[in-house]
Amino acid sequence: MAGRTPEETGDLTLLGNRHVSYDFNYTPEVLETFVNKHPDHDYFVKFNCPEFTTLCPITGQPDFGNVTISYVPDERMVESKSLKLYLFSFRNHGDFHEDCINIIMEDLIRLMNPKYIEVWGRFLPRGGISIDPYCNYGRPGTRWEQVAADRLAWHDMHPQIVDNR
Repeated sequence: MAGRTPEETGDLTLLGNRHVSYDFNYTPEVLETFVNKHPDHDYFVKFNCPEFTTLCPITGQPDFGNVTISYVPDERMVESKSLKLYLFSFRNHGDFHEDCINIIMEDLIRLMNPKYIEVWGRFLPRGGISIDPYCNYGRPGTRWEQVAADRLAWHDMHPQIVDNR
């Protein structure tokens, strides 16, 4: 990979691999990281997954939503193809929306130990109601701990207009 040393990319197995299979069951071990070349800069990385699907744990019916992940990396960053495969693995996973969003955040914290992360799910309505769980984390003992508290307190004070529901 251009611009990266083998030490920085040696663990990546999915990027560029044309024979990747999609697992329809929750598979956190598919997640991969690479070295952040700018750990001395604080900056956000944002992913948007508008086609997230999972199953209702009670009825087994599909749930559709948009999952947004924003994080401030430290030493490691999540590789996007592995993240795509990971999010896809929720397809046959039966859990409530709130659980899925918290599981995603917890898996990413374990994976890369970010300075800050937030995960927000905006699910399409079923039964006439939509559910939009939000969770975040700021590394304890750093300024990001207070950022997390502030963003949690104010995260939805100006909700966006959603015209697809």
